[in-house]
This record gives sequence, C-alpha cells and structure tokens, in this order.
Amino acid sequence: MTPEGKALLNIIILGFGFMFMFTAFQTCGNIEQTVIKSFNSSEFHGSGYTSMSIIYGVFSASNLFAPSVVAVIGPQLSMFFGGLLYSGYIAMFIYPYTWSFYTASVFVGIGAAVLWTAQGNVLAINSTDSTIGRNSGIFWALLQFSLFFGNLYIYFAWHGHVHITDKDRQTVFISLTVISLVGCFLFFLIRKPEPEVAPTETSESLLQAESTESASIAGSPRSDLWSQALDAFVKSCKLLVTKEMLLLSVSIAYTGLELTFYSGVYGTCIGAMTQFGKDAKSLIGISGIFIGIGEILGGGVFGMLNKCNRFGRNPVVLLGLITHFVAFYLIFLNIASDAPLAPEEGTDLQAYITPNVGVALLCSFLLGLGDSCFNTQLLSIVGFVFRDNSAPAFAVFKFIQSIMAALAFFYSNYLLLHWQLLILVLVGFMGSMSFFMAEWLVASGRRDSDYDSI
Repeated sequence: MTPEGKALLNIIILGFGFMFMFTAFQTCGNIEQTVIKSFNSSEFHGSGYTSMSIIYGVFSASNLFAPSVVAVIGPQLSMFFGGLLYSGYIAMFIYPYTWSFYTASVFVGIGAAVLWTAQGNVLAINSTDSTIGRNSGIFWALLQFSLFFGNLYIYFAWHGHVHITDKDRQTVFISLTVISLVGCFLFFLIRKPEPEVAPTETSESLLQAESTESASIAGSPRSDLWSQALDAFVKSCKLLVTKEMLLLSVSIAYTGLELTFYSGVYGTCIGAMTQFGKDAKSLIGISGIFIGIGEILGGGVFGMLNKCNRFGRNPVVLLGLITHFVAFYLIFLNIASDAPLAPEEGTDLQAYITPNVGVALLCSFLLGLGDSCFNTQLLSIVGFVFRDNSAPAFAVFKFIQSIMAALAFFYSNYLLLHWQLLILVLVGFMGSMSFFMAEWLVASGRRDSDYDSI
C-alpha cells in the first residue's frame, strides 16, 4: 500500500472509531435530560443540562494540558484512555446516583480534551496540503453517522412510550456502553504514517511515544518526556494569541453554542411538545437522525468535492450561516418558548404556528447541515495553518469551543427558547464575519504556497 493509501486508511479507521464512540455518547446527550425527568428516585436530583455544562467546562480547562498528555503517551493511547472515560459516563446511567453522575461528568470532560487533541493530531499528520480538506470531510461524515444509528435505535426502543421506565433506560445504556467500548479498541488499528506523508518530525513523533533508543540518545527519558509536555503547553498558549486563531475564535465559539443547541436542547424541546402526540419522546430519536443526515451530507459534499471549489472556504461558511438562520426562524415559529424548561409532562403552549412534526424535522436537518459547513471548514483551516503544531492548535480549538458549550448548557437551564435563538443568531453572524477575515488573511499570506481548501 502506498504511503498516501496508508494515511487514508488511518483516517477511515479514525472516523469509524469516533463513529462507534459517539453513536453512544451523542445519543446519550440527546436523551439524558428526558431520561432524568422520567427517573423514578427521590434520591436523584441531577440535571442533564448541568452535567453537560460541567463536562464542557472541565473540557475547556483540560485542553490546557491535553497536548502535554498526547506528547508524552502518543495520540493512540490518548484516544483509547479518553474513550474509556466516555464509556464510564454512559455506563453510569445504568444505575445513576447524583454523586456518580456529576463525578463522571468531570472525568469525561478530562477525557474529551485528551481525545479530541489526539484526534486533531492524527488528522494533521496523516494529511498533506492537498488532502487536509478531503480527510476533514471524510472524518466528519463518518463521525456524524453516529447520529443516525444511535437515534434510530432510540426511535424503535421508545416508540409509543410516554414514560421511560427503569428497564427502558437500563437496556438502552447497556447497549450504548458496549458500542462505545468497541470504538475505543478500534484506535489500536491506526498505524504510524510513512515519512513522506507526515509533514514534520515534530508532529510525527506525537503519533507514538519516543522509542527507548531515541530516549537514551537524548538523555534521561523522564526529563525528555517532561520537556515535550512543557513544550506542548507553551505552544498552546502562544497559538491562542496569534492573529489567525483570534479571528477564528469567534466562529469556533459559535460552533460551541450551536453544538449545545442541536445535541441537547432541541431534542428536549421536541420531546416536550405535547401537541406532537404520544410519540413525542420517540421523535427525539428521529430528530437526531435528521441532524445526522444533514451532517453526513455536508461532510461528504464539502470534503470529497473540495477540489471543485476554487473560491476557498468562505462560500461554505456563508451557506452554513444562511442554513442555520432559516432553521432558527422556523424553530421560533414552530416550538413553544418554554419547551427547554418544561417538566416531564411537557408543555401545552403553542408558538406562532400550529406545531408541525415535518417542520421540526426539517429544522433538525438544517441544523446538521449548517453545523457540518462550519466544522469542516474550521477543521480544514486549523489543520492547514497550524500543521506543524497540530496538537496544540486543536487543543486551543477545543478549549474555545467547549468553554462556550459549557456556558450554553448552563444558560439552557434558565433561558426560554427565543432568547437562546437570539444568542445563536448574534454570535453566528459575528463568527461568520471573523471567519471570512481569517480566510482572506491566510489566502493573502500564502499565495505562493500550494493552497487547497474544502
């Protein structure tokens, strides 16, 4: 197999590993607030929104040391151990307690930072200038298949259920835990790329821990590992204040806000609409499937057809902005304003039109399509600009994204739907404008290089 073929195979394995893991975790996030409302125990007082806020808050802080972990143990083991923490969080729902619920939230936040930093590193070292766009799209499309399979299972498992019983919950979360563990072990199939594909020796060394021979040449293995860890941390701090990253930070922040909305809030809103009938709870699964279809379509089109786009990344981001604005307007008209905060019985209120299931699912599709527009282009531009410092760069990316997701999950406990939509509109517009400026800056500064975009 050619070096490029091996690198592509690594990307595909990476995508399948994340697909299995996030089939479990994204399904968990989509249904957990609904499950918690149905949980029959006076001793449990957890909130799904609060848990996700803790996860993303710890996630953001942990990104400061995640590159150091990846530098010391390599991205393969980093992804495996990070994935185990995800699996532990999902398994906690089989027999949940308030203390274990919030403790697991902290641990999965730490695991997420290490997992995603390692993922960005593997993506970058298995890509070249001409393949970073394609590989970003392939990975994103495979990842988003997770929304399809997990939510399809939820639809059939909960179809016609008004109340989620303990047996329903345990069956679902045992299955999701097993699926997550399968994804963890797939990471061991990823192989070190050939030297012709890996851009630099520095990034190449992050795929695996330093060998015994190289450590003995450099001196003390322990001091060498600590120097790698410190160097990765310093690089992350420096990258955070570069002109390109500061411009991209607003659009990255927007992806954190809308991630919260489509992965946790919108499904809860649909499940709370009593006017959707007795199948409202199972519609959470169908909504997740339509989000996944939008994500897969966007990732596939904007990734695989990147060479047909001569106008850079800006048109794709503009499409994402327009798509999301249409979705937000239709949700504003279709979903009751108190739906995010409604009790288990749901809400009988009506927005500005008669609630329509078709419109609700169309909005799910548009949310997924728009999200893929933003994320594929951000993955591509960050991987292109910061190729030689990929692990610190993706750690900064996830630091910004996750701290905004934590903020959004926090205010989702208190704000009515229309206020949440207003925040998304304002930050989405500013984020798109800042992305356009960053893209123009990168294009003007690298006209002499072989510049490809998705």
